[in-house]
Amino acid sequence: MKTAAEDLESPLLADGGEPAPASKGGSACYALVCALLASLASIIYGYNRGVMSGAQRFVQADLGVTDAQLEVLIGATSVYSLVGSLAAGWACDRAGRRRTVALSAAMFLAGSALTAAAGGYAALMAGQLVAGIACGFGLVVAPVYIAEIAPAASRGFLSSIPEIAGNSGILLSYIADFALAGLPTSLSWRVMIGLGAVPPLFLAAAAVLAMPETPRWLVLHGRPDEARRVLARTGTAGDADRRLQEIAASVQEAAKRAGSSSTGVWREILLRPTPAVRRVMLAILGLQVFQQASGVAALVLYAPRVFSHAGITSERAVLGATVLLGAAKTAAIVVPLFLADRLGRRPMLLASAGGMAASLLVLGFSMRAEAEASWWAAGTCVAAAVAFMATFSLGFGPVIWMYGSEILPLRLRAQGTGVGTAVNRVMSAVVGMTFISMYEAVGMAGSFYIFAAASAAAWVFVYTCLPETKGRSLEEMEALFDSAGAASSPRAALS
Repeated sequence: MKTAAEDLESPLLADGGEPAPASKGGSACYALVCALLASLASIIYGYNRGVMSGAQRFVQADLGVTDAQLEVLIGATSVYSLVGSLAAGWACDRAGRRRTVALSAAMFLAGSALTAAAGGYAALMAGQLVAGIACGFGLVVAPVYIAEIAPAASRGFLSSIPEIAGNSGILLSYIADFALAGLPTSLSWRVMIGLGAVPPLFLAAAAVLAMPETPRWLVLHGRPDEARRVLARTGTAGDADRRLQEIAASVQEAAKRAGSSSTGVWREILLRPTPAVRRVMLAILGLQVFQQASGVAALVLYAPRVFSHAGITSERAVLGATVLLGAAKTAAIVVPLFLADRLGRRPMLLASAGGMAASLLVLGFSMRAEAEASWWAAGTCVAAAVAFMATFSLGFGPVIWMYGSEILPLRLRAQGTGVGTAVNRVMSAVVGMTFISMYEAVGMAGSFYIFAAASAAAWVFVYTCLPETKGRSLEEMEALFDSAGAASSPRAALS
């Protein structure tokens, strides 16, 4: 007999011992709904991440926060999310992917409410501590959940949704900043940030009432019957047994290699990785470093400052240009949704890195030209920033999360994703906490030239180190990276 907890674990599963037959269209819709629900965490993350871009001026005016304090406040959020991302991997393995989604929603709610009610700098830091930890949870759990719930044929499509959702959240925050800028200073920033407390209510309800646990976590915890029902709902009923056998074999192999303890997982990731795991972690960590080294956080967090530096003087014009930036980022993110499973991951990453490097060079040039032709420099600056965000969203925005979540073996997926996310948050914190100081030291143009060089290095890294994973099941990934030829033949992998 099932316990009440087990009944709650899979509320959308068919009753009885056998899964209800699923048509191809019905299973695709079910997997899509699960992915959309999990991606609510990414929308909330994006909103929390972007809202300070427009709210920071009002925070400074209301609470007397200095530039140095603001730099620490914004960068510290990424440091806090580092803690959250490491804890999320442990929570995903212990409590399950679905319960971790609900936990992240509760923390998002608390963090937004505390920040909006802050009466001083210390209270702001406390609110951002909770919100930052929640961001780390959201960054880890949504990609892991979707990678494990999605069928192999549509995993690229579904795994792109969290990044689209995250960018939609950023765009919504920019729109909120623009729309609420006319309120009194002491009220405007509080409403901007406080609106972020509303979506977590819907995410928590979805996690409790509508989302099943992933089949791989269920098998890992000795519940194969429930796993088979989820597999039947997200794929074809006839394919469920085969997929269940593959997952069970993967779990058994994991038990032989590292045991079931968290200590064994960490040992295999960091201390004694196999050659395949070493290549996997190199790919994941390299992509995470280069994503943030491109300077995307500088534009997301400080776009109004950049546009003001280029000669745009009107506050509404600055916020309007910021909304345009968010709209371009969100619109371009849709492209990988349809092309990742057709073109492959590598071509999209290579095109993205090349476009980012070129647009950042133009952006830096527009800053140097500002003194001679401010109207021309301002237009070029906005166009180059939009081009950067669009090319970033073609690959280095969504594809690195898709790639990282699918290449990790099951036994390492949650913790490995947590490590990759932690590195991402460290790099984001470095950019967020140093950008004002950097452009004051080397100039705004020099800062973007540095980011352009990092994007060019990212292109080289992708070309030389990353094999193609398009169309492969999750259980095939370790064998792909275990082959020395797969990682050393970029031309063959690209074709």
